[in-house]
Amino acid sequence: MTSPVPLASVVLAGGGSRRMGRDKATMPFEGSTMVELVVSTLSARCSPVFVVAAPGQPLPELPAEVLRDKVHGVGPLLATGRGLRAAAEAGCERAFVCAVDMPYMTTELIDELAEHSARLGVDVVLPWDGQDHYLAGVYRTALADRADALVAQGERSMRALVDSVDTQRIVMPKQRALTNVNTLADVS
Repeated sequence: MTSPVPLASVVLAGGGSRRMGRDKATMPFEGSTMVELVVSTLSARCSPVFVVAAPGQPLPELPAEVLRDKVHGVGPLLATGRGLRAAAEAGCERAFVCAVDMPYMTTELIDELAEHSARLGVDVVLPWDGQDHYLAGVYRTALADRADALVAQGERSMRALVDSVDTQRIVMPKQRALTNVNTLADVS
């Protein structure tokens, strides 16, 4: 058996949660909160784990380093850059970037994407099941500066980053691990 590809992780927890109508990170989910479930899964595979939260956003005690966005409401690109920079400073070449609203994420999916990333040597590896999953992919931590430059140019979407670097999409079947819990209806 081969040893797993070294991988940090970045959980984006500071979003507006407009469709949910409340903070998704601290929302009770299957006996825990979404952020605790996601961090638990990622901690089983990745080290270190960084959670990027909004300024002043309350979070439970986590086995992860919490980073605070300096600006609220500018989208996931700025937070991704912040997390990638922290992972690079921790000595990691790659990081799994994940949304906090993906409580069904699995270490098996992370492993598969990490193996593709190491083998292909590209900047980004994303799962594709008919749509891109920008917030469930493996990113080179060296992309932090690129993310910051795009934000400085007024970009806010992850697509701007992914489309400007060497990206490989891995075709996968639809699976629960890639499910985003966006509304109260998704919880039931």
